[in-house]
Amino acid sequence: MQDKIEQLEIRTSDALKGGGEKRIASQHNKGKLTARERIHFLLDEGSFEEIGMFVTHRSSNFGLDKEKYPGDGVVTGYGKIDGRLVYVFSQDFTVMGGSLAEAHSEKICRIMDLALQNGAPLIGLNDSGGARIQEGVVSLGAYADIFYRNVQASGVVPQISAIMGPCAGGAVYSPALTDFIMMVENSSYMFVTGPNVVKTVTHEEVSSEELGGAGAHSSKSGVTHFTAENDIACIRLIRNLVSYIPQNCEEEARSISYTTGNEKRPALDNIIPANPTQPYDMQDVIKEVIDVDSWLEVHKDYAENIIVGFARLAGRSIGIVANQPAFLAGVLDIKSSNKAARFVRFCDAFNIPLLVFEDVPGFLPGTDQEWNGIITNGAKLLYAFSEATVPRVTVITRKAYGGAYDVMNSKHIGADMNYAWPTAEIAVMGAKGAAEIIFKKEISESADKDAKWKEKEAEYARLFANPYSAAERGYVDEVIQPYQTREKLIRAFEMLKNKVDKIPRKKHSNMPL
Repeated sequence: MQDKIEQLEIRTSDALKGGGEKRIASQHNKGKLTARERIHFLLDEGSFEEIGMFVTHRSSNFGLDKEKYPGDGVVTGYGKIDGRLVYVFSQDFTVMGGSLAEAHSEKICRIMDLALQNGAPLIGLNDSGGARIQEGVVSLGAYADIFYRNVQASGVVPQISAIMGPCAGGAVYSPALTDFIMMVENSSYMFVTGPNVVKTVTHEEVSSEELGGAGAHSSKSGVTHFTAENDIACIRLIRNLVSYIPQNCEEEARSISYTTGNEKRPALDNIIPANPTQPYDMQDVIKEVIDVDSWLEVHKDYAENIIVGFARLAGRSIGIVANQPAFLAGVLDIKSSNKAARFVRFCDAFNIPLLVFEDVPGFLPGTDQEWNGIITNGAKLLYAFSEATVPRVTVITRKAYGGAYDVMNSKHIGADMNYAWPTAEIAVMGAKGAAEIIFKKEISESADKDAKWKEKEAEYARLFANPYSAAERGYVDEVIQPYQTREKLIRAFEMLKNKVDKIPRKKHSNMPL
């Protein structure tokens, strides 16, 4: 018996070595943790249970039969984050560059199946050179097996992808199918075709970092939702993100104990400028309303004219969507519509209530927007809100103009409660433009055209550039003082916590993709 135990210990020791000390040292020299170190820091101390430690590939082509490592380049298993079950796979770049093939994929698929069957989040720590070309088409099939499971798990359990090294070619599509992607600055990259192929085909000179680094994907493409300065920061970010979301679509996010006190926030009374064209930072509104230090912004550097993220309100997890008047006046455009629609759909899929702060002058005009599909893309946000059945509350702080008023979670598309500040302007368009259209003849015939224009602008503003016409029709439930906002929202979400709303029976919807 003792010799068998010793054999097990030897095999286990070999598996724990990954690709060996030299390759581990190389990984560390790049500022990267190993696959096992990442899992160690991600999960609660002592909670990790590994599955498939001794799995090896079954290929003999191109000398692979002489290069076998226990685990086949990926560490898989389950453990806990803050006491809650999660499933995790961590690719090991020290073993054949973390390349993916049949056995490697089977281990990941096994974890994905368990996550789906047991209703717990799936976390993938990606660090791979791509497909193991020695296994040929088998590697391609192995990727597709993972993609299929990503889609089956979508909307059932949360899926989080951390890109902690290379992720290229077909490998990028699994993270792209998950709910959130985070990248590590200066040590991770994602692209379908690399710099060499780009140079050959388009004659563009570009580095891996410029083409598909964390900076490019966080600000230009919007592929990644978060960036982190190193592996440890990335792992902390994952743990923080998990705290805001539920285990699966049948549960709600965990609440934090909260004792109600003085919920008035006088600072909110002084945020909106007297000049209606002057910008202000919507972040100041958000941070005054939510629980202290509970803000986790998503897609921070992408489409900055809209803000999305998670926060807590009286201890409860909520999702926030807000126009940002400090950037492009808070207009809706293609990028911001896509960004917000994706976030709304995630929150709705996982029972996270939605809070909307609205200050929107309309959709961004121009040929670039029209020719690139602002109609279809703007409709995505409209669709996402209309489809959402979670509690939904809107606060109009200032402008709510045109079709953008409808899109930003208006009462007409199913919002549960709509509040407006006294500074709100709810109208088809701004007073200046409206006066020019409505009173065009009077202005043109006037001896002092500018004076007449200003007179009619003031007349229109008095009638429509306020929240009261909408309130009279019930489109706004209450006009409130800004300092009351937090208190009103706490009570509204408490009232809505048992909301039941179901969409009509269907196979699936056909949103404007």
